[in-house]
Amino acid sequence: ESLLLLYRNISLIMNEKPLLKENEVPAVLTPSMTSDRDRIFQWITELSSCETRENALLELSKKREVYPELAPMLWHSFGSIAALLQEIINIYPAINPASLTAQQSNRVCNALALLQCVASHRETRSAFLQAHIPLFLYPFLHTVSKTRPFEYLRLTSLGVIGALVKTDEQEVINFLLTTEIIPLCLRIMETGSELSKTVATFILQKILLDDTGLNYICQTYERFSHVAMILGKMVLSLAKDQSARLLKHVVRCYLRLSDNTRAREALRQCLPDQLKDNTFANCLKDDKSTKHWLTQLMKNLETNPVSDPRVGIPNPPVAQ
Repeated sequence: ESLLLLYRNISLIMNEKPLLKENEVPAVLTPSMTSDRDRIFQWITELSSCETRENALLELSKKREVYPELAPMLWHSFGSIAALLQEIINIYPAINPASLTAQQSNRVCNALALLQCVASHRETRSAFLQAHIPLFLYPFLHTVSKTRPFEYLRLTSLGVIGALVKTDEQEVINFLLTTEIIPLCLRIMETGSELSKTVATFILQKILLDDTGLNYICQTYERFSHVAMILGKMVLSLAKDQSARLLKHVVRCYLRLSDNTRAREALRQCLPDQLKDNTFANCLKDDKSTKHWLTQLMKNLETNPVSDPRVGIPNPPVAQ
């Protein structure tokens, strides 16, 4: 059941279409909604007790999509966020050496789902960032174990970051650029499962779509070359095991990079041949948006070549 909730949650993030907008809370509470609200208050209260917390986490995680005001209720209730962070910290010892069980993973992922709820809400998002809560998730993104509990943990953690970048807010990008999220995403894009790669690439795409994020990545040779290398490896891998869903985000990242003058010049030299020929023709036959992005990418790389090499991405330092 928890795994199904995770896949549904990731699908909602990637689809970028919320089920219920935050301003669509019904004006009149029906008796059943009032009863739900009472139960939610009770479960929030039960988060403070170790004896009742596990069930409260499960029940609240089920309600977060249908009760838009859950995030402010969690944030402003005494001890609730501290309880969620305690759940996260409690499993740090199970990360290294890798000993995380399915039950531990399910429980902490329910806590992460509630933090995602807080990260997504306009009234709590800024405070969520100011408290640097995403940093508590980064140890989970560092894990490399391929077991199901760890994969579930990484995916849910990526879901929290994905929910943040989905808002397209400058404050979110500014915060993330002060952290190690880009190298973490790049490592998952290289070695993770298809779904983990997809969410990590979506996060990178959202960072690139922000002007500050694009300029940050294209500012130095090391940053750009790392991104370009991982994207190139992904294209080679996708040529063998094709996934339209993942390819869509890879192409969008390349297209956005081509908006930067220096990156565009570098991409003329390093864009994988598989994006230039018909390797993905069958994979993209029903995907008009990705085909359009790929066509636009080719046009961007064909026009106005830069003759002055000084305009390109800065070269790596030369050893003395």
